[in-house]
Amino acid sequence: MEIVFKIKQYNKLSIAEMYSLLQLRSEVFVVEQNCIYQDIDEKDEKAIHVLGYYNGDLAAYSRLFNKGCYFDKTSIGRVVVRSKYRNKKIGHNLMRVSIDVIKKKFNETAIMISAQEYLKKFYESHGFVQASEMYLEDDIPHIQMIKK
Repeated sequence: MEIVFKIKQYNKLSIAEMYSLLQLRSEVFVVEQNCIYQDIDEKDEKAIHVLGYYNGDLAAYSRLFNKGCYFDKTSIGRVVVRSKYRNKKIGHNLMRVSIDVIKKKFNETAIMISAQEYLKKFYESHGFVQASEMYLEDDIPHIQMIKK
């Protein structure tokens, strides 16, 4: 089975899609990573949402921002793959789609991310390079990375 991606503006998300993406983000970023933080941050309204479905189940997600909405460059955030799908390389598909959507929707190739440090090699495989020293974000080591 191939992963199927839906690309949607905030106001085009159904209630069920919004519930599913918030559930996935909470499942991974709050529960799995044991990190108490405010996920609902009033930025979703400004984002393009990338939802990846595997056999009808939301397996992967990211949100994309035009430059100036979050960082001074376009950006990809909340990159997440449900744990039971991580052995299927869905994260790589998600990043390829996310990068492609930024090129098409924003006509940009320069992208900034705030990456969890342990995923550095994953993001490097998509052309990102480290652009900062490690910093803590919600007590999790992160690095800023840029793709030109």
